[in-house]
Amino acid sequence: MNDKKIILPGGAGLVGQTLVARLRARGYSQIVVLDKHRANLEILKKVQPDIIAEYADLAEPGDWQRHFKGAEVVVMLQAQIGGNDYQQFIRNNVESTRLVLEAIRQYQVPYLVHISSSVVESVADDFYTRSKKAQEKMVLESGIACPVLRPTLMFGWFDRKHLGWLSRFMAKVPVFPIPGNGKFMRQPLYAGDFCDIIISCIERRIRDGIYNISGHEKIDYVDIIREIKRATHAQSVILHIPYTLFYLLLWIWALFDRNPPFTTQQLAALTARDEFEVIDWPTIFGVPYTPFKMALEETFNHPVYSKVVLEF
Repeated sequence: MNDKKIILPGGAGLVGQTLVARLRARGYSQIVVLDKHRANLEILKKVQPDIIAEYADLAEPGDWQRHFKGAEVVVMLQAQIGGNDYQQFIRNNVESTRLVLEAIRQYQVPYLVHISSSVVESVADDFYTRSKKAQEKMVLESGIACPVLRPTLMFGWFDRKHLGWLSRFMAKVPVFPIPGNGKFMRQPLYAGDFCDIIISCIERRIRDGIYNISGHEKIDYVDIIREIKRATHAQSVILHIPYTLFYLLLWIWALFDRNPPFTTQQLAALTARDEFEVIDWPTIFGVPYTPFKMALEETFNHPVYSKVVLEF
């Protein structure tokens, strides 16, 4: 058993839950997850009962900071991804980072891995992009040496917002709408591969560098939807609708849902036609790349984790 104490701020989401599963499979025994999503913390406790999973609002000083005493590793995962209130992005992506960095300094935690995002190099200008740029800048200017990982759109077990939500929506509706022709190139990254990269950083003690961790396959959005349909055996009919109408429907949805699963800002980001650098991360980190189709099979057909559904 590996007895390094590892702290995962914001660890109850897609990456955190996957990382916990991968760490436990490798024998890591002292894992502390700090998150303010109570429902997903409870899910984590049921799936991984041998770890510490504690409620914490990381944007507020509190008792959660005591966990950093004696810690050897912090993997900073907390992130506000969706929503329509900019102050929530600042609070959860920027203010929380300031306090986590303070705790790292106070307790002299020797190793940090920062999870940034490919959007810091995106042409998009939305709340998520702005706040992630500010967050990464804060980490780089903190003086704390650490690798900065910039993943692209991720999918995998515990995916509540991206391909996981799309698959559940597809299972419920007879018609699945696609904006325009759907030819919006994506570089989806399997969260299992990404978590193995994080573990490689921890075990190799990589201490600096900014790494653009992109999926190695470039796939149009419409083809991603077709592959989800194949992997899940869904019966929905894929229907293309005009972009303007799709945008209007999302706008109307947001009037009735304070936390919509897909927003007009995210639609604009989807169609921004970003193309991110593809580095040879399999060689750099010693982590084999999982082909997209194989990763989808693992995502939607794992005997345990594919049945776990997180809340928004």
